[in-house]
Amino acid sequence: MASKNDDEEEDSESESDEDSIEEECTNEDANMCFMALEDHEDEKTYKSTQFKPLSRVYTHQPLPLSESNRLRFSKCNLIGVKSDLISSCGNLTESWMDRGKRPSKSIVGGNNKIYMDLKDIIREYTLPFLPAKSLFRFTGVCRDWKMQISTPFFAHNQSNSFHAVSGLFYQIAGEPPSFISLDPKAYGVPDPSLKFLPVPVDIRASCNGLLCCQARTGDKAYYMCNPATKMWKKLPKPDADHGTDPALVVIFEPSLLNFVADYKLVCAFPSTDFDDGYEFEIYSSAEGCWRISREICLGDRKLLPSPGVHVNGIVYWQMKHGVLVAFDLARERSQLIYGMKGALCVMQGKLCSVSMHGWTVTVNVLSNVYSNTMEMHSKARTWVQKRLINLDPSALGAGSCKQPSVVFADSDTVVIHDGTTIFSYDMKSKETSALGSAVGTRLIAYVNNLVHV
Repeated sequence: MASKNDDEEEDSESESDEDSIEEECTNEDANMCFMALEDHEDEKTYKSTQFKPLSRVYTHQPLPLSESNRLRFSKCNLIGVKSDLISSCGNLTESWMDRGKRPSKSIVGGNNKIYMDLKDIIREYTLPFLPAKSLFRFTGVCRDWKMQISTPFFAHNQSNSFHAVSGLFYQIAGEPPSFISLDPKAYGVPDPSLKFLPVPVDIRASCNGLLCCQARTGDKAYYMCNPATKMWKKLPKPDADHGTDPALVVIFEPSLLNFVADYKLVCAFPSTDFDDGYEFEIYSSAEGCWRISREICLGDRKLLPSPGVHVNGIVYWQMKHGVLVAFDLARERSQLIYGMKGALCVMQGKLCSVSMHGWTVTVNVLSNVYSNTMEMHSKARTWVQKRLINLDPSALGAGSCKQPSVVFADSDTVVIHDGTTIFSYDMKSKETSALGSAVGTRLIAYVNNLVHV
């Protein structure tokens, strides 16, 4: 009888211990389920976006599990937990999708997490697509935004996300550069005259936020800078003499894998061995030095004092009488292309020429560079008309004594200069607006981003 009573006491103690363990596991299960639910939401956010979200820092930690608790928790019905998580996530998704049907008070007050997630989405996936001037202004919104925008990772992400042309640098000979913005409220630079550089400079070329300048005096060194951040770097002296007005092209394609800007600078300069020839010198930021190519392009025409363009691994410069010099960077081979009219530009990844006659803008796309080698009466054409744009003469100041000309164009905007005033034509809205006065002969398009030099 004594042993029986002892057994009953042990059973009662075991049941009480199991009840306490079950209560502890219940609290622990709640913590684990809550964390798993948040991980599941993060996974859903990751799948629905093309960028991987930043890792979440949990401020709450689960209670420590003893050995007996772990044994007890391992016997939980994992299938039931999984179904509960799916049901909870479905409820959150339904609440999010039905937010327009329910009062805003219930969304914010009933589930504050949805409001916080939306704030994070705006901060992490909207800010990188804004220009540098707007971002500097948004650093005053709150401390979190300021810290986010100030990080090198954000600058790298923004330079890969924002590629819209923001304005043009222009310069009168002997005077500091100036900047004219396509949208003064959104685009701009803190020092348009580039006085943050150690010496007075002349602007030469630009690409995706990088601006190449050349010192006016001394060794006339090249400087690569970002006017939005005032960061700059002096480049080594080239081996060849590029002349008084070098024909430079900056090649910079932002990449998510490169946190440091990897760019090239290509210059076409008159050959010292051939009177009517041009040679090519290439600077690589990865190697940190210049290199002269073995290729020599022979022709009886001179290069125009205008910046070239880079399209799909080929660099183009304008020559007199509608001739182009094309230099293939991979093969380091050159050729001449004929029949070009107007200004060079890139639209939808293709080389185009944009010309203006009267109040009509004509856009031609490079179709076949080998048309001059085709058989006679061939229908192949070097340039094919892509688009015609009829402008409003009154919006361009029809009383101007000089025929307006196109100085820049892309898929969104056409910039026109009549000698004194710069106008922009929006391809989508088909509206023409005056940007301001500019009498400089050299105009260079610029992208307002945070690329690190």
